[in-house]
Amino acid sequence: MPPRRVKAPTKTSDGADLPKVRADALAPTLSLAGQIYDQLDRGEIPRMRLPLRTKQNLSFQARDGVWKLGKAMGTRSARKLDGALMLLRTFYLVDFINEMARDRKTSTLRELYYISEAWEDAKFHTEDESNLLIEDLEVMCERLREDFRLHPEENGASVIGDLTIKERNRKGVVKRINCRDDVGDGGYSLPFNVEKEKIQFVGTNAKFVIAIECGGMVDRLAENNFDEKQDAVLVHLKGQPARSTRRFLKRISDELKLPIVVFTDGDPWSFRIYASVAYGAIKTAHLSSYLATPSAEFLGVTASDIENYDLPSDKLSEQDIRALQAELTDPRFGTAEWRAEIELMLKNGKKAEQQSLAKYGLNYVTDHYLPEKLTEMGVI
Repeated sequence: MPPRRVKAPTKTSDGADLPKVRADALAPTLSLAGQIYDQLDRGEIPRMRLPLRTKQNLSFQARDGVWKLGKAMGTRSARKLDGALMLLRTFYLVDFINEMARDRKTSTLRELYYISEAWEDAKFHTEDESNLLIEDLEVMCERLREDFRLHPEENGASVIGDLTIKERNRKGVVKRINCRDDVGDGGYSLPFNVEKEKIQFVGTNAKFVIAIECGGMVDRLAENNFDEKQDAVLVHLKGQPARSTRRFLKRISDELKLPIVVFTDGDPWSFRIYASVAYGAIKTAHLSSYLATPSAEFLGVTASDIENYDLPSDKLSEQDIRALQAELTDPRFGTAEWRAEIELMLKNGKKAEQQSLAKYGLNYVTDHYLPEKLTEMGVI
């Protein structure tokens, strides 16, 4: 079977790939600065309007399967000192973002926090403050922090499997990479920017993607050649997945039409890892349509798996129990199937790790557990 392919990118006259450049990415930041300048010029107390990012202004859209911001708006004004300081920080940030664009630089979120030490009264007191302001700017400008050339310290997932991509490196050179044949044991490491101007999908023979929480399990599947035997792409989530990882999975689902299944530990915190991939998180509700993959399915480890496969388990902690009880009221776990699994876990008081499947030997997870579960789900 020939590999699944995507539409070829636009070419320049000499045949080089032409990336899709979001040339207007910073325009909204300048527009925002212009609005404040005009208010000051008219002698008005400067203010700006932004959607409220409160729990009361969030709703879970069952039809789309994602969290979304509501229509409630708030005003940030310089009428009081705290508001004036937030406006001052905002425009120091806008200036810094545009300066980076001029100099073709990027910055980590941590670097931005320390950069603000030079902003005198406008400096941030904690990194949480700077991160929240960046999220506010994303909402106000309807852009991403990646558009603002800001990124976390760590990159995204590692990828192993028959997926061929083209990546444009820092020097503008486009390299063709197969995520199985052209990489080392660690796989292909996702950069913080996984948009089309950076990464383009060329083709794949894979039939599905399995997103895996733990690195040890990724290594087990790769060593057992699971990706080749089952025509799968392995994606290491590295615990709670980075935004670039969730965006990458979203792009694969949308552009290559590959099913996404999520394989995690069997505990309430791992259930939330799945939920962040499939439905998005409250914290990033303004980006759900960009990050969430509602078609993603949870493979396991489920509470039923712990019983059916007689897996070694640990006792639920009080914190685990509270988390499971909270999930019973979380709309992301609102189906009858999820409710039954959560209630069973609470009843039995057990949780289990992915690696507990090694009870039956190193090949059991790839020869029995995964094929059985994937067949039951209709993926293979």
